[in-house]
Amino acid sequence: MRVLVLPNVMKQIYVFLLLLSTQVYGQKLDLKEYMNSTEELMKSERLSHHRLQAREMTGGYANASNNFDVHYYRCEWNVDPAINYINGKVTSLFTITNSANTIIFDLDHTLTVDSVLYHNNKISFVQGANETISISFPANIAAGQSDSVSIFYQGTPTGSGFGSFIQTNHAGTPVIWTLSEPYGARDWWPCKNGLSDKADSIDVYVTYPNSYVSTSNGVLQSRIVNGGNQTDWYKHRYPIATYLVAFEVTNFQVLTDTIQVNNYVLPFIQHGYPESINNFIANAFKLKRTVRLYTKAVGDYPFKNEQYGQTQFGWGGGMEHQTNSFVTTPQEAVATHELAHQWYGDKVTTGSWQHIWLNEGFATFFASYYLENTYDHATVLANYAGLLNVIVSQPNGSVFVDDTTNVNRIFNGRLTYYKGMYLLRMLRLRLGDSLFFQGLRNYHTDPRLAYNFALTEDLQKHLEAVSGQKLDEFFKDWFYGQGYPSYQLQWISLGNGWIKTSMSQTTSHPSVDFFENPVPVVFKNGAEEKTITIDHIKNNQINYINLGFNPDTALIDPDLWLISKDNSVSKLVDNNTVVGIEVFPNPVGDQFNIFIHNVQQDQAEMAIYNSIGQLMLKRNIPLANGYGFDQVNSSKFSRGVYILKVTAGTSIKLVKRILK
Repeated sequence: MRVLVLPNVMKQIYVFLLLLSTQVYGQKLDLKEYMNSTEELMKSERLSHHRLQAREMTGGYANASNNFDVHYYRCEWNVDPAINYINGKVTSLFTITNSANTIIFDLDHTLTVDSVLYHNNKISFVQGANETISISFPANIAAGQSDSVSIFYQGTPTGSGFGSFIQTNHAGTPVIWTLSEPYGARDWWPCKNGLSDKADSIDVYVTYPNSYVSTSNGVLQSRIVNGGNQTDWYKHRYPIATYLVAFEVTNFQVLTDTIQVNNYVLPFIQHGYPESINNFIANAFKLKRTVRLYTKAVGDYPFKNEQYGQTQFGWGGGMEHQTNSFVTTPQEAVATHELAHQWYGDKVTTGSWQHIWLNEGFATFFASYYLENTYDHATVLANYAGLLNVIVSQPNGSVFVDDTTNVNRIFNGRLTYYKGMYLLRMLRLRLGDSLFFQGLRNYHTDPRLAYNFALTEDLQKHLEAVSGQKLDEFFKDWFYGQGYPSYQLQWISLGNGWIKTSMSQTTSHPSVDFFENPVPVVFKNGAEEKTITIDHIKNNQINYINLGFNPDTALIDPDLWLISKDNSVSKLVDNNTVVGIEVFPNPVGDQFNIFIHNVQQDQAEMAIYNSIGQLMLKRNIPLANGYGFDQVNSSKFSRGVYILKVTAGTSIKLVKRILK
């Protein structure tokens, strides 16, 4: 949905991003104008959310009955951009799922229904106080039977100023546009307003004064002039969620283009205000390149048989109307976010507002992925640093939305957008690029989910299937849980390229006592560096690592793959004259390791005894320059307690180990 306007903490980061962007593309940026527009976008979003929240308090937002399945909408709307009014006819084709003589659509009570036609006859209906229209049929309709009704209605939709149906002006010219996410479709047309029933297809007919131009979902089929009015017909033949249906009418200038994508050509249609059209022209090449980038990552554009479009509107941000994103500006942060929604949000739509991150976290992730593939590393890190600063600015909050009556909570920038995006970034680290992107591709091409609804467990299932990893703990901690870890790393150089590390963590919220994560740590000196990923599964976790060089510095997650804050690194000093014999891990599984350092011998002797003193294994460990390493296969040992004896010169170490 809505591209969030950046909170105050993000301003400096994104100003920096845009400054770097000007270096890459040679564009000029008016920083004062950018900051002022950011403030206006923030203001408009807050007003929009507050208006919707007030509307929801009047009752449920999806009260349509569950006894029918909508297949098709034919939407006929008559509007004048200079007048805040709509006159409409919506014909719905449906199948009855439970035998009934009544069905209920969602529709705001401020709109007046003139009549309902069924088989060309008027039938009775009741407009309810709970924002519905209840339609009574002359006879019972059997389950499995398909039928249709047409609802004729008119009125002034609620929500003047900011909301789902807006009549305003730009540069002195009237405009009408719609934006229905999350609950606003019923404000201006009769529909099923929830997240359970996509229409298989729609036709949209918009009639308006012929001094203007319209745009909507799908492909324009015809434009018929009748006196001072004209009627445009838009045909869309893909399943569509109710809140993604939209139209706009004003004095657009239209840019018609194409995008070459693999083996097909995608029509690319832009509708911009005359005063802004040059901005759409200048930024078109970036959007075209992004279509190819996303296609390479996760597969074909989902509506490739029709088109992709960008339409300018007056709300502060953007909205991923299916096949036709509405944007305030075509600049990269907005355009790349809304484009990503065509895969994640439109093709596969969240099945619950509690899981809205499946839309917004994904779009934010791919907007950042675009940056990765366009700008230098410093720019990319500045973007991630900005997101992280917002995420960890508070110690609590889950990606899972616990209050879906609060629009501000659903579209919370810190949690739904930024933390949701970072869940994907952490999964990408855990799985690696190849498996991660294959999992995302499998998710949106799954026949059960494609052009349908999905929940987080559906995504988890596909990521587990492609990787072979169990991700229950990850989603328990990061999706349902709150907060983040702070890591404490202690390390010591043992010489000859070996180091010993001890890692622990504290968590910011009691809902999660420990975050199990792979943690990247960079070890380096003036000439060499290496990234080691520590699979952090417990506090005070000890690891012995052969880097191949002696480091002087360690950095936790310098490329910002993880959500964390206030990490600390401590280097301990080793007395290199002290003999060391290290045995790990403890307890022992199918194998264990022996590391020996600072022993002035050619070899050491290792012996293993069971609990009654019987010798189980004995062998020598070669030493070079005082160091040695051996890995012992203990898979054939019975479960129990064993004594390990390591002798190196005059040094003897006895270690008791419990075999799992």
